[in-house]
Order: sequence, then C-alpha cells, then structure tokens
Amino acid sequence: MKRLAQVFQVLPERVEDYRALHRDVPEPVLDRLRRSPIADYSIHLLGDRLFACFEYHGDDLAAMAENPATQAWWRLTAPCRRLPTTTR
Repeated sequence: MKRLAQVFQVLPERVEDYRALHRDVPEPVLDRLRRSPIADYSIHLLGDRLFACFEYHGDDLAAMAENPATQAWWRLTAPCRRLPTTTR
C-alpha cells in the first residue's frame, strides 16, 4: 500500500467553478474511481489550496490515468488549477 498526496493551487478566480464541478462529478469518473484499488480518498480545500490524499493498494496507477472518462474530467478541471505536486 502506498499513501499518496497531491497539493494543487486552485486559481482564486476559479474556486467557485472548481466547487461547482465537484458537486456533479460524472458517474463514469466515480465508477472508475470505485473500481480502482484506492481507499480513504479525501480532498480538502483551504482558500486556494487543495490537498488530496489517498491510499493506493495496487501497482499500476496508469490504469486510472488511461481511462477516457478520467481524462475528460481532468480536462474540465485543469483550467481551474495549477499543476500538482505529488509527495510520498
């Protein structure tokens, strides 16, 4: 098991857009997430800083990244944030 964290800066002028997107996450994105070996996933927003953390119980994070629904979701949310910093 790996415990992973990501820190994003949400652009201040796009915080409300980011929140609105997350109020209605497309079902295919949620389904892919449920089928992934991910547990204890949480996202926290403080001002314009977003902190996401999760446990990964697998050995291939690429499967999620290669998913078309996930890629479409990332394209929707990308204009709202700066690139993440991943830590282990």
